Amino acid sequence: MVINRRSPGRICALFHVVSTMLRRRDKKRHVELKMDQALLLIHNELLRTNLTVYWNSERCYHCLFQVLVNVSQSRRAGEPSIAAVGVSAQHGSILQLKATEEEKEVCRLEYKFGEFGNYSLLVKHVQDGVDRIACDVVVNEDPVDSNLPVTVAFLIGLALVIAVCFLRFLLSLDDFNNWISKAINSRETDHLINSELGSPSRADALGGDSQLEAWGPAAAPQRLRCVDTFRGIALIIMVFVNYGGGKYWYFKHSSWNGLTVADLVFPWFVFIMGSSIFLSMTSTLQRGCSKFRLLGKIAWRSFLLISLGIVVVNPNYCLGPLSWDKLRIPGVLQRLGVTYFVVAVLELLFAKPVPGSGASERRCSSLRDILSSWPQWLFILLLESIWLGLTFFLPVPGCPTGYLGPGGIGDLGRYPNCTGGAAGYIDRLLLGEDHLYQHPSSAVLYHTEVAYDPEGILGTINSIVMAFLGVQAGRILLYYKDQTKAILLRFTAWSCFLGLISVALTKVSENEGSIPINKNLWSISYVTTLSSFAFFILLVLYPTVDVKGLWTGTPFFYPGMNSLLVYVGHEVFESYFPFQWKLGDDQSHREHLTQNIVATALWVLIAYILYKKKIFWKI
Repeated sequence: MVINRRSPGRICALFHVVSTMLRRRDKKRHVELKMDQALLLIHNELLRTNLTVYWNSERCYHCLFQVLVNVSQSRRAGEPSIAAVGVSAQHGSILQLKATEEEKEVCRLEYKFGEFGNYSLLVKHVQDGVDRIACDVVVNEDPVDSNLPVTVAFLIGLALVIAVCFLRFLLSLDDFNNWISKAINSRETDHLINSELGSPSRADALGGDSQLEAWGPAAAPQRLRCVDTFRGIALIIMVFVNYGGGKYWYFKHSSWNGLTVADLVFPWFVFIMGSSIFLSMTSTLQRGCSKFRLLGKIAWRSFLLISLGIVVVNPNYCLGPLSWDKLRIPGVLQRLGVTYFVVAVLELLFAKPVPGSGASERRCSSLRDILSSWPQWLFILLLESIWLGLTFFLPVPGCPTGYLGPGGIGDLGRYPNCTGGAAGYIDRLLLGEDHLYQHPSSAVLYHTEVAYDPEGILGTINSIVMAFLGVQAGRILLYYKDQTKAILLRFTAWSCFLGLISVALTKVSENEGSIPINKNLWSISYVTTLSSFAFFILLVLYPTVDVKGLWTGTPFFYPGMNSLLVYVGHEVFESYFPFQWKLGDDQSHREHLTQNIVATALWVLIAYILYKKKIFWKI
């Protein structure tokens, strides 16, 4: 093109056209990236070939590809058509490119994008002896390290732990002259600490009961700090993930099969609730409380838990003023209330005095913690048989019998409305779709559109099984009191036994086993896996906290003593300052993580202050 210097108007017009084209191109490339996203520029150098780009996550099992973007054909050689789109950086991505008109696959590739990275996907013909189409990913701008804030937070926490331990060591050196007397009086110190714990041990299986008293012969009351510590660990992780967990995917619930950190805490809480049920009930009966009166207390506590869950801690408040039309009936506290009632009544009906130390000489003494509760075990096995029968044999309209999938786009989109199979069907049939959780985790990857409640009716059966396994842990602690080796041996045996069951059910696979680990379903493999972990944690905590006294359980012990208050409080005050504030950058993991850690730490501080003032909320 020859530019006429005598025509400044034409020159200005030309520059205007070029600048307009460049602005349109820049605008086309500009995408407002959100957290856990990367920018992908797709360069189509193919002449006469429009492209449709499809996307799928590697974590989405047997899912339909979703249309990501359409890219028009290149108008002339060397001038590719460009389309910009944001892609997920949480997991690996599978990209499929098809010719739009022919629906013919051009190429397919897998790639793990980094957060806020800038990438180009170059689609072009190459000549290397054979004419073929190449699809190559090029990094334009490096992504950020989105996990760096977690690493920094972990190192800071580790440094604090080391600093505290070192400070205690220095203090012990300052008191060197008295260390012998302190060692001699350590048992008396522990007795004074335990004697100050008072009423929480006697009252609330959820709020912190772990007294050990033999039912029959009188014994000095002791408190197992490992039980409260374990409860506190589960509760604090629960508070942290409920507040957002820094918006990291591994601090959120799994979309369907598999485990994340968020999937661990609720079953552990149920497990330790079962341990507390046995320990508190034994202590109460030993003090002479009648079974009928205790039954009334159990029923009242269960009613209060269910009422708190429905009226106070109800996520459907986010839909506006709560009404019966949109009231979520299932929930965390509701499930705890039902589970507590069934397991506590079961133990109450078949309660027996704890055998004395002479019982160890009797026949089959090594199994007395199991044989003494054979009626309860029969009931639990019957319950599990009901779960298996309904899950795998109940006909569900429009769905394959025994379906355990997420529905939506899973299973190649064949069963979009079958989320949860029998579990979802029973809840929708008995409770109604409007009374269930409206934002299940399966909607994230699997795009499910039907309501599904992870705390539904059928899953409650397996939460009862989980709590009863916790009862078994409490029974071991009480039946083999002062026999550390016997306790640790049984914790090890149970952990290995339940772990082997999980291996058999899952084939050590996320999706390929006969019964995958699934928090939404509360599958039996989920229960056995988390119970195996729970026995292992007690295996570590019991000798560390209660036998050797190497750790007092701080800071988890304090929220473990006031668990109901901390749980309800963190739900009610979630949106209030100082638990939440306006962030400078709402798309920053660092800012969210800081906010969530501060909010969680505040609840630990509140629990500590209440413990020091001997204030415990019990029902």
